[in-house]
Amino acid sequence: MFGSVSTTPEKLLQMVAALLLFAAVLGIVLFIASRIRGKGSDRWIGYLYLLPVLLMLSVGLVYPGLRTIYESFFDAHGTGFIGIDNYKFIFTSGELRRVLGNTMIWVVLVPFLATAIGLVYSILVDKSRFESFAKALVFLPMAISMVAAGVIWKFMYEYRVDQPKVQQIGLINQIIVWLGGKPVQLLITDTWGLNTLLLIVVFIWIQAGFAMTVLSAAVKAIPDDIIEAARLDGVNAWTMFVKITLPSVRPTIVVVLTTIAIGTLKVFDVVRTMTGGNFNTSVIANEFYSQLIRADNQGLAAALAVILFVLVTPIVIYNIRSVRQEA
Repeated sequence: MFGSVSTTPEKLLQMVAALLLFAAVLGIVLFIASRIRGKGSDRWIGYLYLLPVLLMLSVGLVYPGLRTIYESFFDAHGTGFIGIDNYKFIFTSGELRRVLGNTMIWVVLVPFLATAIGLVYSILVDKSRFESFAKALVFLPMAISMVAAGVIWKFMYEYRVDQPKVQQIGLINQIIVWLGGKPVQLLITDTWGLNTLLLIVVFIWIQAGFAMTVLSAAVKAIPDDIIEAARLDGVNAWTMFVKITLPSVRPTIVVVLTTIAIGTLKVFDVVRTMTGGNFNTSVIANEFYSQLIRADNQGLAAALAVILFVLVTPIVIYNIRSVRQEA
Protein backbone atom coordinates (compact mmCIF):
# COMPACT_ATOMS: atom_id res chain seq x y z
CA MET A 1 0.00 0.00 0.00
CA PHE A 2 2.88 2.30 0.75
CA GLY A 3 5.24 1.37 -2.05
CA SER A 4 7.36 3.63 -4.24
CA VAL A 5 5.76 6.73 -5.73
CA SER A 6 4.65 6.26 -9.34
CA THR A 7 5.06 8.90 -12.03
CA THR A 8 2.05 10.43 -13.76
CA PRO A 9 2.39 8.34 -16.98
CA GLU A 10 2.69 5.17 -14.88
CA LYS A 11 -0.43 6.09 -12.91
CA LEU A 12 -2.37 6.75 -16.13
CA LEU A 13 -1.19 3.43 -17.54
CA GLN A 14 -2.25 1.60 -14.38
CA MET A 15 -5.66 3.27 -14.47
CA VAL A 16 -6.22 2.35 -18.11
CA ALA A 17 -5.07 -1.22 -17.45
CA ALA A 18 -7.46 -1.52 -14.51
CA LEU A 19 -10.38 -0.25 -16.60
CA LEU A 20 -9.56 -2.64 -19.44
CA LEU A 21 -9.28 -5.53 -16.99
CA PHE A 22 -12.65 -4.69 -15.45
CA ALA A 23 -14.25 -4.40 -18.89
CA ALA A 24 -12.75 -7.76 -19.88
CA VAL A 25 -14.04 -9.47 -16.72
CA LEU A 26 -17.48 -7.93 -17.20
CA GLY A 27 -17.56 -9.05 -20.84
CA ILE A 28 -16.62 -12.61 -19.87
CA VAL A 29 -19.27 -12.66 -17.14
CA LEU A 30 -21.98 -11.46 -19.54
CA PHE A 31 -20.89 -13.98 -22.18
CA ILE A 32 -21.00 -16.89 -19.72
CA ALA A 33 -24.31 -15.72 -18.23
CA SER A 34 -25.93 -15.67 -21.67
CA ARG A 35 -24.95 -19.33 -22.15
CA ILE A 36 -26.30 -20.67 -18.86
CA ARG A 37 -29.51 -22.65 -19.28
CA GLY A 38 -31.56 -25.15 -17.36
CA LYS A 39 -32.72 -25.69 -13.79
CA GLY A 40 -31.21 -23.35 -11.22
CA SER A 41 -29.79 -21.08 -13.90
CA ASP A 42 -31.11 -17.93 -12.19
CA ARG A 43 -29.15 -18.74 -9.04
CA TRP A 44 -25.93 -19.40 -10.93
CA ILE A 45 -26.36 -16.24 -12.98
CA GLY A 46 -26.79 -14.30 -9.74
CA TYR A 47 -23.58 -15.77 -8.35
CA LEU A 48 -21.84 -14.98 -11.61
CA TYR A 49 -22.91 -11.32 -11.50
CA LEU A 50 -21.50 -11.08 -7.99
CA LEU A 51 -18.08 -12.15 -9.23
CA PRO A 52 -16.97 -8.70 -10.54
CA VAL A 53 -18.13 -7.09 -7.29
CA LEU A 54 -16.16 -9.58 -5.19
CA LEU A 55 -13.15 -9.11 -7.45
CA MET A 56 -13.25 -5.33 -7.11
CA LEU A 57 -13.73 -5.56 -3.34
CA SER A 58 -10.80 -7.92 -3.08
CA VAL A 59 -8.49 -5.78 -5.18
CA GLY A 60 -9.67 -2.38 -3.96
CA LEU A 61 -10.48 -3.07 -0.30
CA VAL A 62 -9.47 -6.45 1.14
CA TYR A 63 -5.93 -6.61 -0.26
CA PRO A 64 -5.02 -2.97 0.60
CA GLY A 65 -6.44 -3.51 4.10
CA LEU A 66 -4.43 -6.67 4.71
CA ARG A 67 -1.37 -5.00 3.19
CA THR A 68 -1.74 -2.03 5.54
CA ILE A 69 -1.95 -4.34 8.56
CA TYR A 70 1.19 -6.10 7.33
CA GLU A 71 3.04 -2.80 6.80
CA SER A 72 2.17 -1.67 10.34
CA PHE A 73 4.62 -4.21 11.75
CA PHE A 74 7.58 -2.75 9.86
CA ASP A 75 9.83 0.27 10.36
CA ALA A 76 9.60 3.67 8.72
CA HIS A 77 10.92 2.45 5.37
CA GLY A 78 9.09 -0.87 5.38
CA THR A 79 12.28 -2.91 5.34
CA GLY A 80 12.75 -4.06 8.94
CA PHE A 81 10.24 -6.08 10.95
CA ILE A 82 9.68 -4.42 14.36
CA GLY A 83 6.57 -6.20 15.61
CA ILE A 84 4.13 -4.07 17.58
CA ASP A 85 6.61 -1.26 18.25
CA ASN A 86 4.61 1.19 16.13
CA TYR A 87 1.51 0.53 18.23
CA LYS A 88 3.51 0.85 21.44
CA PHE A 89 4.84 4.20 20.25
CA ILE A 90 1.34 5.47 19.44
CA PHE A 91 0.03 4.68 22.92
CA THR A 92 3.14 5.86 24.81
CA SER A 93 4.07 9.01 22.89
CA GLY A 94 2.58 12.11 24.52
CA GLU A 95 1.99 13.78 21.16
CA LEU A 96 0.20 10.79 19.64
CA ARG A 97 -1.84 10.18 22.77
CA ARG A 98 -3.03 13.76 22.40
CA VAL A 99 -4.02 12.90 18.82
CA LEU A 100 -6.04 9.92 20.07
CA GLY A 101 -7.61 12.09 22.77
CA ASN A 102 -8.58 14.76 20.26
CA THR A 103 -10.17 12.12 18.04
CA MET A 104 -12.23 10.82 20.98
CA ILE A 105 -13.40 14.37 21.76
CA TRP A 106 -14.51 14.75 18.15
CA VAL A 107 -16.37 11.41 18.20
CA VAL A 108 -18.12 12.17 21.49
CA LEU A 109 -19.23 15.73 20.66
CA VAL A 110 -19.88 15.93 16.92
CA PRO A 111 -22.40 13.07 16.36
CA PHE A 112 -24.50 13.85 19.43
CA LEU A 113 -24.53 17.62 19.03
CA ALA A 114 -25.11 17.55 15.26
CA THR A 115 -27.91 14.99 15.65
CA ALA A 116 -29.50 16.88 18.54
CA ILE A 117 -29.43 20.16 16.62
CA GLY A 118 -30.84 18.50 13.51
CA LEU A 119 -33.64 16.80 15.44
CA VAL A 120 -34.68 19.86 17.43
CA TYR A 121 -34.56 22.08 14.36
CA SER A 122 -36.57 19.64 12.23
CA ILE A 123 -39.28 19.53 14.92
CA LEU A 124 -39.38 23.31 15.40
CA VAL A 125 -39.77 24.13 11.71
CA ASP A 126 -42.03 21.18 10.86
CA LYS A 127 -45.19 22.41 9.12
CA SER A 128 -44.24 26.04 9.76
CA ARG A 129 -44.95 28.75 7.22
CA PHE A 130 -41.33 29.13 6.14
CA GLU A 131 -40.31 25.48 6.54
CA SER A 132 -38.58 25.08 3.17
CA PHE A 133 -36.58 28.29 3.54
CA ALA A 134 -35.61 27.50 7.13
CA LYS A 135 -34.42 24.02 6.19
CA ALA A 136 -32.49 25.35 3.20
CA LEU A 137 -30.49 27.66 5.47
CA VAL A 138 -29.32 24.75 7.62
CA PHE A 139 -28.73 22.43 4.67
CA LEU A 140 -26.66 24.91 2.64
CA PRO A 141 -23.32 24.08 4.38
CA MET A 142 -23.70 20.52 3.03
CA ALA A 143 -23.43 21.95 -0.47
CA ILE A 144 -19.87 23.19 0.01
CA SER A 145 -16.69 21.19 0.47
CA MET A 146 -14.97 20.63 3.80
CA VAL A 147 -12.02 22.68 2.58
CA ALA A 148 -14.27 25.60 1.66
CA ALA A 149 -15.95 25.39 5.07
CA GLY A 150 -12.54 25.43 6.73
CA VAL A 151 -11.50 28.52 4.79
CA ILE A 152 -14.77 30.32 5.65
CA TRP A 153 -14.46 29.61 9.36
CA LYS A 154 -10.77 30.42 9.37
CA PHE A 155 -11.78 33.94 8.38
CA MET A 156 -14.40 33.87 11.14
CA TYR A 157 -11.68 33.13 13.69
CA GLU A 158 -9.09 35.47 12.12
CA TYR A 159 -6.89 37.45 14.50
CA ARG A 160 -5.06 40.75 14.06
CA VAL A 161 -2.68 42.41 16.47
CA ASP A 162 -4.52 44.46 19.09
CA GLN A 163 -3.58 48.03 18.17
CA PRO A 164 -5.72 51.21 18.15
CA LYS A 165 -5.92 51.59 14.36
CA VAL A 166 -6.04 47.90 13.49
CA GLN A 167 -9.52 46.61 12.67
CA GLN A 168 -10.32 42.95 13.20
CA ILE A 169 -11.48 41.12 10.06
CA GLY A 170 -12.49 38.00 11.97
CA LEU A 171 -16.14 38.21 13.04
CA ILE A 172 -15.60 36.47 16.38
CA ASN A 173 -12.73 38.75 17.40
CA GLN A 174 -14.59 41.82 16.19
CA ILE A 175 -17.53 40.91 18.42
CA ILE A 176 -15.09 40.46 21.32
CA VAL A 177 -13.70 43.95 20.65
CA TRP A 178 -17.20 45.45 20.45
CA LEU A 179 -17.94 43.94 23.85
CA GLY A 180 -14.87 45.64 25.29
CA GLY A 181 -12.51 42.67 25.26
CA LYS A 182 -9.20 42.02 23.53
CA PRO A 183 -8.87 39.89 20.40
CA VAL A 184 -7.68 36.33 20.93
CA GLN A 185 -5.61 34.09 18.65
CA LEU A 186 -8.35 31.51 18.73
CA LEU A 187 -6.86 28.81 16.50
CA ILE A 188 -3.58 28.60 18.42
CA THR A 189 -5.09 28.76 21.90
CA ASP A 190 -5.23 25.20 23.18
CA THR A 191 -6.19 26.04 26.77
CA TRP A 192 -8.90 23.53 27.71
CA GLY A 193 -8.76 22.40 24.09
CA LEU A 194 -10.38 25.63 22.88
CA ASN A 195 -8.99 25.45 19.33
CA THR A 196 -10.11 21.82 18.97
CA LEU A 197 -13.61 22.79 20.09
CA LEU A 198 -13.64 25.61 17.54
CA LEU A 199 -12.77 23.14 14.77
CA ILE A 200 -15.54 20.86 16.02
CA VAL A 201 -18.00 23.75 15.61
CA VAL A 202 -17.19 23.82 11.89
CA PHE A 203 -17.91 20.12 11.43
CA ILE A 204 -21.15 20.36 13.41
CA TRP A 205 -22.17 23.31 11.24
CA ILE A 206 -21.84 21.04 8.21
CA GLN A 207 -23.27 17.80 9.62
CA ALA A 208 -26.30 19.40 11.29
CA GLY A 209 -27.80 19.91 7.82
CA PHE A 210 -27.48 16.22 7.03
CA ALA A 211 -29.02 15.24 10.39
CA MET A 212 -31.86 17.72 9.95
CA THR A 213 -32.72 16.48 6.45
CA VAL A 214 -32.85 12.79 7.39
CA LEU A 215 -34.61 13.30 10.73
CA SER A 216 -37.13 15.69 9.20
CA ALA A 217 -38.28 12.91 6.89
CA ALA A 218 -38.61 10.59 9.91
CA VAL A 219 -40.61 13.18 11.85
CA LYS A 220 -42.99 13.66 8.94
CA ALA A 221 -43.49 9.88 8.74
CA ILE A 222 -45.02 9.79 12.25
CA PRO A 223 -48.75 8.99 11.73
CA ASP A 224 -50.99 12.03 12.18
CA ASP A 225 -53.59 10.04 14.10
CA ILE A 226 -51.08 9.31 16.90
CA ILE A 227 -50.20 13.00 17.19
CA GLU A 228 -53.84 14.08 17.15
CA ALA A 229 -54.77 11.50 19.80
CA ALA A 230 -51.96 12.74 22.05
CA ARG A 231 -53.11 16.35 21.65
CA LEU A 232 -56.70 15.41 22.48
CA ASP A 233 -55.39 13.76 25.66
CA GLY A 234 -53.79 17.07 26.63
CA VAL A 235 -50.18 15.92 26.23
CA ASN A 236 -47.75 18.84 26.48
CA ALA A 237 -44.92 19.50 24.04
CA TRP A 238 -42.17 17.90 26.17
CA THR A 239 -44.14 14.70 26.78
CA MET A 240 -45.00 14.57 23.09
CA PHE A 241 -41.29 14.77 22.27
CA VAL A 242 -40.20 12.14 24.82
CA LYS A 243 -43.07 9.66 24.51
CA ILE A 244 -43.97 9.89 20.84
CA THR A 245 -41.39 11.65 18.66
CA LEU A 246 -38.22 10.07 20.07
CA PRO A 247 -39.44 6.45 20.04
CA SER A 248 -40.83 6.91 16.52
CA VAL A 249 -37.61 8.27 15.04
CA ARG A 250 -35.19 6.17 17.13
CA PRO A 251 -34.04 3.93 14.21
CA THR A 252 -33.31 7.01 12.12
CA ILE A 253 -31.43 8.64 15.01
CA VAL A 254 -29.21 5.56 15.26
CA VAL A 255 -28.43 5.69 11.55
CA VAL A 256 -27.67 9.41 11.66
CA LEU A 257 -25.50 9.07 14.78
CA THR A 258 -23.44 6.22 13.40
CA THR A 259 -23.07 7.80 9.96
CA ILE A 260 -21.83 11.08 11.43
CA ALA A 261 -19.58 9.18 13.86
CA ILE A 262 -17.88 7.36 10.98
CA GLY A 263 -17.38 10.63 9.11
CA THR A 264 -16.03 12.24 12.27
CA LEU A 265 -13.45 9.50 12.81
CA LYS A 266 -12.17 10.17 9.30
CA VAL A 267 -12.17 13.97 9.61
CA PHE A 268 -9.19 15.46 7.82
CA ASP A 269 -10.06 18.42 5.59
CA VAL A 270 -11.21 20.82 8.30
CA VAL A 271 -8.18 20.17 10.52
CA ARG A 272 -5.73 20.30 7.63
CA THR A 273 -7.17 23.53 6.22
CA MET A 274 -7.51 25.49 9.44
CA THR A 275 -4.53 24.47 11.59
CA GLY A 276 -2.62 21.81 9.70
CA GLY A 277 -2.84 19.73 12.85
CA ASN A 278 -0.61 22.17 14.73
CA PHE A 279 -1.26 23.64 18.18
CA ASN A 280 -2.42 20.26 19.54
CA THR A 281 -5.37 19.95 17.15
CA SER A 282 -4.30 16.92 15.12
CA VAL A 283 -6.55 13.86 14.78
CA ILE A 284 -5.83 10.33 13.57
CA ALA A 285 -6.57 10.91 9.87
CA ASN A 286 -4.45 14.06 9.79
CA GLU A 287 -1.61 12.39 11.69
CA PHE A 288 -1.73 9.47 9.25
CA TYR A 289 -1.21 11.92 6.39
CA SER A 290 1.59 13.74 8.21
CA GLN A 291 3.46 10.55 9.05
CA LEU A 292 3.13 9.13 5.55
CA ILE A 293 3.75 12.22 3.40
CA ARG A 294 5.81 14.55 5.57
CA ALA A 295 7.72 12.26 7.90
CA ASP A 296 7.92 9.40 5.37
CA ASN A 297 7.22 6.92 8.19
CA GLN A 298 5.29 4.19 6.41
CA GLY A 299 5.13 1.82 9.36
CA LEU A 300 3.69 4.34 11.82
CA ALA A 301 1.26 5.67 9.21
CA ALA A 302 0.03 2.12 8.56
CA ALA A 303 -0.43 1.54 12.30
CA LEU A 304 -2.52 4.72 12.57
CA ALA A 305 -4.63 3.57 9.60
CA VAL A 306 -5.22 0.21 11.31
CA ILE A 307 -6.29 1.92 14.54
CA LEU A 308 -8.71 4.10 12.56
CA PHE A 309 -10.12 0.96 10.92
CA VAL A 310 -10.53 -0.73 14.31
CA LEU A 311 -12.41 2.30 15.66
CA VAL A 312 -14.75 2.51 12.64
CA THR A 313 -15.59 -1.21 12.44
CA PRO A 314 -17.73 -1.51 15.63
CA ILE A 315 -19.79 1.51 14.60
CA VAL A 316 -20.45 0.00 11.17
CA ILE A 317 -21.42 -3.35 12.72
CA TYR A 318 -23.76 -1.66 15.20
CA ASN A 319 -25.35 0.34 12.39
CA ILE A 320 -25.97 -2.79 10.31
CA ARG A 321 -27.41 -4.72 13.27
CA SER A 322 -29.71 -1.85 14.20
CA VAL A 323 -31.05 -1.55 10.68
CA ARG A 324 -31.66 -5.32 10.49
CA GLN A 325 -33.48 -5.37 13.82
CA GLU A 326 -35.82 -2.60 12.69
CA ALA A 327 -36.41 -4.19 9.26
